[in-house]
Amino acid sequence: MYREKKIVVVVPAYNEETQIARVIETMPDFVDMIVITNDCSKDRTSEVIRAHPGYAAGKVTLLEHEVNQGVGGAIATGYKWARDHNYDIAVVMAGDGQMDPDDLPAILDPVVDDEADYTKGNRLVTGEAFRKIPKIRFFGNAALSLFTKIASGYWHVADSQTGYTALNQTALQTINWDRMYKRYGQPNDLLVKLNVAGMRVVDVPIEPVYNVGEKSGIQVRKVVFTIGSLLVRLFFWRLKEKYIIRNFHPLVFFYAFGFFGVGLSALMFLRLMWLWFNLGHVPEITFLSWLFSFSLGFNSLFFAMWFDYDENKHLNPPLKHRDTANKRSTLA
Repeated sequence: MYREKKIVVVVPAYNEETQIARVIETMPDFVDMIVITNDCSKDRTSEVIRAHPGYAAGKVTLLEHEVNQGVGGAIATGYKWARDHNYDIAVVMAGDGQMDPDDLPAILDPVVDDEADYTKGNRLVTGEAFRKIPKIRFFGNAALSLFTKIASGYWHVADSQTGYTALNQTALQTINWDRMYKRYGQPNDLLVKLNVAGMRVVDVPIEPVYNVGEKSGIQVRKVVFTIGSLLVRLFFWRLKEKYIIRNFHPLVFFYAFGFFGVGLSALMFLRLMWLWFNLGHVPEITFLSWLFSFSLGFNSLFFAMWFDYDENKHLNPPLKHRDTANKRSTLA
């Protein structure tokens, strides 16, 4: 237990025969249970887990997928197990050893202290982030984090793709895990669903961990576009659920005017360029129409995002200062 809270660590694993034993062995002693979801691995991941002393001692539970569901599906399976077995907090750590166990107390503390329902690691705020994280991943993550802020309503959350998280029992019971997105967009999907459910989310600075023998199957260029399209759908779903169905808010009108204005200005700009190239000049009325539609769209979107920010800022409380370094040395 950690500060009188039962802790379960959910570990999604796919082809992690070389890394999974290290994940088990480096887990802090205060973790009550390690639940590993083997997502239909093609290697010896299950055999390595069953042969580990922690499995025989009842410290490790192995869940097996008969069909590969993706990392989100593996996490959802572990979450449902944690929910059904009444653990106070469910943590997610990767099966490839890329998450530092020394950061776990910092991840847990805001949830234990009831400052947050969900905490997530943030690798982008440390001084080592740009040096340690592969550059294409760093910039891709930064771009997705920006779009996730807009889609989720958590405007102070960054490093949206990190999987190092902690979730309390209230959130475990609230979220419908059978409807969770099952691929690499799972953290983004979960943030949007947590916002609609009114859950508090806090970012916790953690150290990025790379080059520990992990083998990533992520194709960054493909994932950015896939998750980008997912975020567009999630954004409109959140507006509908939160600001129309559950509690009407006039910001939907500002978003509607904003998208209308931006779309109209794009059409007017195309007309403006066509007239310029074909006639050599642009009629004043065309230019003024484009300027008006652009101003309408830009200002409406700005006010809509400002209202959204104000409506959700209580769900994104600031992280209280804690002496993490001392806690690390004490636990070590």
